[in-house]
Amino acid sequence: MPRKKPLHLRSERTRHGKLVWYVRVGHEPRIRIREEYNTTEFWAAYRHAVEGAPKPQPAGPKANTMAWLIDKYVNSGEWKLLKAATRRNRHSIYRQVEKSVGEVPVKNIQRKSIMNGREKRADRPHAANEFVSAMRALFKWGVAHGHAPIDPTDGIKPLTGKNAHTGFHTWTEVEVAQFQAKHPLGTRERVAFDVLLYTGLRRGDAVQLGRQHLVSHGNGQDFSIRTEKTGMVVTAPILPILAHTLARGPVGDLTFITKLDGTPYDKQSFAFWFGKACKAAGVPGRAHGLRKAGAARAAEEGATESQLNALFGWADGSRESAVYTRTANRAKMAREARRNSA
Repeated sequence: MPRKKPLHLRSERTRHGKLVWYVRVGHEPRIRIREEYNTTEFWAAYRHAVEGAPKPQPAGPKANTMAWLIDKYVNSGEWKLLKAATRRNRHSIYRQVEKSVGEVPVKNIQRKSIMNGREKRADRPHAANEFVSAMRALFKWGVAHGHAPIDPTDGIKPLTGKNAHTGFHTWTEVEVAQFQAKHPLGTRERVAFDVLLYTGLRRGDAVQLGRQHLVSHGNGQDFSIRTEKTGMVVTAPILPILAHTLARGPVGDLTFITKLDGTPYDKQSFAFWFGKACKAAGVPGRAHGLRKAGAARAAEEGATESQLNALFGWADGSRESAVYTRTANRAKMAREARRNSA
């Protein structure tokens, strides 16, 4: 005589012929049992399903391992104070670390370990430096809270890439004209380009800018937005040339810069898309270089350091604004010297 199934336990075959087991108590929803049939784990899951008891939660990372240290850090108060973009970037790095050395004891991570991680990314200097920065934050927190014996990142310097000395390429006026010729008014590429050039916003802020940030007054409109990186509020005029571009569109409902389906970009996907638009136009510049071009233009037109700080969201006494004003002043003096010697 066939053995009778335990109460509430049912089985059925899928269309692929696989036998599956589940529990159903009265008219309650079915609860699938995924453990192998007739094992200790199977009957424990069956009992929990019948009794309505919560399933035992999987144990966390083994104590004092790298995965354990990362878990503690990303659940700390200090972590919650970081900007969302910083958390996203570091999360991505920590997931890679967990896959490679998650089970390694924290005490075994030495300077050589960090150097090896940096060298694996040496062909991408920015990614290598982001890795070191993320690990430095993790271990400084770990040392401060007694979870790590040392900070193995101490003394490790960032790699120098092609932009280390000159920074991002600053667009020339010829390159600006070349991009605008390739992407005329009425294109999404032109909207993005003009928003970047004529507001001076970083790409993370430019992709957020929309009608909700506009303030009308007797002489036109201003935009006002709290910047992602520094948290400073930048308020500046919507220049007539930008107003004309926005009127031609296409623009979105919540953001001026949009994807083909009208939805907003995040800054990473925008950087990739805008980079393709730059390549199509045959220019070497990228989004941040337009911010530099805008600052150079403003300085050439006589903007002071304080005005540049207000326009571009730099802190008072910023080194960035001083660079642009010094460069502009030198250019003016050089032109005057040529005129005087003619």
